Amino acid sequence: MASAVKPRNELRIIAGRWRGRRIRFPVGTTIRPTPDRVRETLFNWLAPHIRDANVADLFAGSGALGLEALSRGAARALFVERDARCVEALTAHCAAFGATGHEIVRGDALTILRTPHTTNRAPFDIVFIDPPFDADLWRATIDALESGNWLAPQAFVYLETPAAQSLPTLPVAWRTWREGKAGEVGYHLLRRSSPTAVAEPDTAEA
Repeated sequence: MASAVKPRNELRIIAGRWRGRRIRFPVGTTIRPTPDRVRETLFNWLAPHIRDANVADLFAGSGALGLEALSRGAARALFVERDARCVEALTAHCAAFGATGHEIVRGDALTILRTPHTTNRAPFDIVFIDPPFDADLWRATIDALESGNWLAPQAFVYLETPAAQSLPTLPVAWRTWREGKAGEVGYHLLRRSSPTAVAEPDTAEA
């Protein structure tokens, strides 16, 4: 008997307390979910750092990255998404999973990042940036995170880009920690440092 074909608008949590749980997102949206193989690689890189982390999933779409982080032990997650249908679906998933420590905001990520904020959200240890490829928002988002003091001293920032596109110029003291390509997708894990940060061994495996 042939196995059922997974719907195009469905993902699964890869690991953690919600392993195997389904994430469905609305059809007819511009969501471009991070491929399963890329998500698995990304979270293998982040494995030593994810537990108890404060994360932000900007341009959240399906919310798969933030939900995967919570499943693997992140303490808090902020989801930002403009599409009302995606926000509704993400809210339903969090309720069904019994998620805690999360905040879902419907709105424009850059507008929110450029708005003065209180410390009840920041600083973030890990930020996922996966905007629409045709919007060219990567550098503007990085600059807003940096100038708005949203980041912990040694925060990780994940960028997803077209595979053929070069990374934007990074702020001083940022570096590419890990990166790869999968089909038409380029994925990059950046590491921020500050003059006061205490260095730690680079132990992640590609």
